[in-house]
Order: sequence, then C-alpha cells, then structure tokens
Amino acid sequence: MGSKSNRSRRYSEEFKRDAVALVRSSGKTVTEVAREIGVSAEGLRNWVKQDQVDRGQGAPVELTTAEREELRRLRRQPREQAETIEVLRKAAVFFAKESDR
Repeated sequence: MGSKSNRSRRYSEEFKRDAVALVRSSGKTVTEVAREIGVSAEGLRNWVKQDQVDRGQGAPVELTTAEREELRRLRRQPREQAETIEVLRKAAVFFAKESDR
C-alpha cells in the first residue's frame, strides 16, 4: 500500500487539464504519459474519463464536473443550516436568560 502522502496529493485543475491534453495529443497511452509526468496511471485515467464526460462524450448517467460540484454544495447546505440553527438557538437561550435579570 502507498504512503499517505501519495494518496492525499492534490493537483491543480490546470495541471490536470494539461495532463489530459497531453494524453489526447501525444498518441501515447495513459500509462506512458502518467509515468512521464509522475502521476498514477489510474488517477490520470480518471481525469481523462471525467474530461470526456465534461465534453458530453460520457454515458448519460455520469455527472459532469459542474454537476458534481453542485451536488457537493447541495449536500453541504443542510449541515451548514443545522449549524446556523444551533448557534441561533444558543443565542436565543443566552438572551432569554439576560432579559430575565
């Protein structure tokens, strides 16, 4: 199994775009390009696949990058709202105690 630092490495969107463009334009396999630029072949393969989906060339059930980001935002919203409600509830309790004094 790889080290934690290898698994958690993040690449910029620009780097990913350039890597995908290299795969598309070079005529080399994903594995060859991955080896040359120092990323995992599976990671690069995923970037290429996501690029195809974003270009409208994927299966109808696959989500584009924009759709994935929207889904993340929508899933995060209830949690943030619950946190806001909790803060407001605590503030209401605090001010109710203050007004009783």
